[in-house]
Amino acid sequence: MRRKVATRWLAGGATAVAGAVVALALQIPNASAATNLSLGAGADGSSKASGTSYGNVIDGNPSTYWSPSGSTGTVSVKWGSATTVSSAAIVQASGGGSISGWQLKNHDTGSVLASGSSAPSTINFSSTSLKKISFVITSASGTPRIAEFETYSSGGSTPTTSPTSGPTSSPTASPTSNPGAPTGAWPSSAGSVSISGTVSVSGTFDGGMKTYCCMGDGGQGESQDPMFKIANGGTLQNVILGSPAGDGVHCEGTCTLRNVWWNDIGEDAATFKQTNGGTSYVIGGGARNGSDKTFQHNGNGTVNISGFYLKGSGKLYRACGNCSTSHTRHVRIDNVLVDDIDMLAGINSNWNDTATITRVVVIGSATICGKYKGVPKGSEPSYLGEGWNDANCKVNRSDVTFR
Repeated sequence: MRRKVATRWLAGGATAVAGAVVALALQIPNASAATNLSLGAGADGSSKASGTSYGNVIDGNPSTYWSPSGSTGTVSVKWGSATTVSSAAIVQASGGGSISGWQLKNHDTGSVLASGSSAPSTINFSSTSLKKISFVITSASGTPRIAEFETYSSGGSTPTTSPTSGPTSSPTASPTSNPGAPTGAWPSSAGSVSISGTVSVSGTFDGGMKTYCCMGDGGQGESQDPMFKIANGGTLQNVILGSPAGDGVHCEGTCTLRNVWWNDIGEDAATFKQTNGGTSYVIGGGARNGSDKTFQHNGNGTVNISGFYLKGSGKLYRACGNCSTSHTRHVRIDNVLVDDIDMLAGINSNWNDTATITRVVVIGSATICGKYKGVPKGSEPSYLGEGWNDANCKVNRSDVTFR
């Protein structure tokens, strides 16, 4: 029987609870943070390479892509009426040139919403009402491949009032939309918060780089509860999970985990349970001291992992091979550093899963993309072998550096 622990929701965001159980319900008026506005929109651009299409960046399929006819070019998402947008996600397909300069523009006015000098992942900017938004590649090492150009409206804000033992109202360390290359350095804790039940989050929870501790026994038991449960469209950021951390983080729908660190992975660092076909993001952060999976993908859609550091674990990512529902799942792994692991990504090729992998540094040795045969619940998946540059494992040997 599954063990039950106290999970308490606090209205208004600030209440001291006996027993140091911290739980927040940061309510927001709109649930649009989980909705990719590009789906159902139109697309065009400046040029396209043979065999590619502008529409591939808005089809929700990371297996298709658009490329310009050279190393520079523009692709745009457009709507029939003004649409409010405050963030974008650029998902690249493997095998293309590396982007070294870009701009995100409001096509209606020509104003630059954001820019950068390295390949972007999630781009945040001031909320803007527009009919057309353009991603402009100004320089690249070759011909880039853009699999998805996702757009999102505002998804809530950090609470103005914080619980006594909870997160600060403004982050101590705020990651950028591009987390940069992971170095293996571990962050310093800004303090400790003791919890004895699951912290439930709706909206954005900023932990101010404090260490939240502790739940569970640190083992692989399936009966452990999560330390954080994130509602659909929610964001958990600037948090260190102490040891033991139970079953880590549960994302009930699509979510964003930004600059989250696990001192001990325990059962799993995070489990993605989304069923809306959307994309969840792991941006920056790191984890260590695991024996099995780090990120478990039980739902459908895509998990995008960028700028992450993993030290000592079985797998960085595993698409569930024997859950009650046999979804097709996708993972995008870019700009990660892994040390002393067995496998980077495990997917189920018979269910048409895909793993798109770029810019990976491996210290030691590891299987990069392992293919399994998914099976019904109650059975165990069988391992089929490693894949390289095929329909399921979209990774070239040049995308991986072994040290």
